[in-house]
Amino acid sequence: MSADAALAALSAGDTAWVLVSTALVMLMVPGLSLFYGGLVREKHSLNTLMMSLAALGVVGVQWVLVGYSLAFAPGSPAIGGLAHWGLGGVGAAPNAAYAATIPHLAFAAYQGMFAAITVALISGAVVERLSFRAYLLFAVLWSTLVYAPLAHWVWGDGGWLRALGALDFAGGTVVHVSAGTAAVVAAARLGRRTRVGRAPIVPHNVPFTLVGAGLLWFGWFGFNGGSALAANGVAAGALATTHTAAAAALFAWMLLDLARTGTCTAVGAATGAVVGLVAITPAAGFVTPRAALAIGALAAGASHAMIQLRARTRIDDALDVFACHGAAGIVGALLTGVFATKAVNPAGADGLLAGHASLVGVQLLAVLATMAFVGAATLGILALVQLVQPLRVSLDTELAGVDVAEHGETAYHGGLGALTGGRVPLGDGVLVPAHEIVSAPRPASAA
Repeated sequence: MSADAALAALSAGDTAWVLVSTALVMLMVPGLSLFYGGLVREKHSLNTLMMSLAALGVVGVQWVLVGYSLAFAPGSPAIGGLAHWGLGGVGAAPNAAYAATIPHLAFAAYQGMFAAITVALISGAVVERLSFRAYLLFAVLWSTLVYAPLAHWVWGDGGWLRALGALDFAGGTVVHVSAGTAAVVAAARLGRRTRVGRAPIVPHNVPFTLVGAGLLWFGWFGFNGGSALAANGVAAGALATTHTAAAAALFAWMLLDLARTGTCTAVGAATGAVVGLVAITPAAGFVTPRAALAIGALAAGASHAMIQLRARTRIDDALDVFACHGAAGIVGALLTGVFATKAVNPAGADGLLAGHASLVGVQLLAVLATMAFVGAATLGILALVQLVQPLRVSLDTELAGVDVAEHGETAYHGGLGALTGGRVPLGDGVLVPAHEIVSAPRPASAA
């Protein structure tokens, strides 16, 4: 097709929908920061918010330089090449391998938001103890060495999981299973927060979490609906299944809370909604709304059980990223193999209920391959970061609060930083400047 013919094939409606969807996915990042930020203690809340915001900047630069090219440029079945480094050759003309009716640049920008939020998701497992400097380095390495190859496997032209027929409409394996796996590995490597199990650790701002969940739900319409890459019936179906699964999971979670404790907590309701959104992500454009009801409810049960199970271990996944994203993503990926039907999307596949049980096996392989690769690579990246920058903040910083030491400010006017002039209390009335806390000796167990 000539360049003129390719440009003539562009659709104003499809392009507008993908541009709006890109903005919606970007909005999910501040939504996630509020969701996570409300769940931590006040003295760590600004740092938690910053980890999500920082991902937009760090991964945004990395995506332009090499990330997009490694994920979507022509290459091997394992990784793309460098033909599009610096977004070279990515412009107004469409890339027919991915979307023939929108500019290639719109596709690249849209996918970049996925890369950013995936890194931000991981941070929820390691809040209140991970050094911010270490997090920034981890974000660069992980998005380059893990996210980009995985995106190529599943979505890239010639990627090996795509060639096998694995279905992942909007990021069940690429975003959620990968983030959940990396999160639990990082949490285990860092160790538990100092007072976990010895003192109550409760959310400092539940309204933040509820508002964050609402913003995530809103943005998820672009996350899933936009993945049709066109303003068409598949996009409408993905939007409908997204809302249906979230509603079903929220309802199921409230029933589970009632059965277990006799109350419906706000944090539980918000968590349930997010779990439903996660679970429907791989299936959104391949299943019916009735299937979405089952996917949301089943994922709520699995994630709810996983939270109870994790609490019995010594793994301090602080905000239960694996339970909410890893477990729900696994459930969603496998149930895609059960409920997918070409009657919804001819470009997809028929699953178990449509007479093709083999799709469940392909989906299982995609999940296992993702977890194995991400788990091993994340351990290696953490080891590399440790050579350059200690992973954990000092013990004194952790106890006093990460916000002042790592950022020189606090979340709320009149908080600890304002009252002490940027100094951190160490006990017996002693106040130490925050920059000295950063360099204070740390116990060997915190390395």
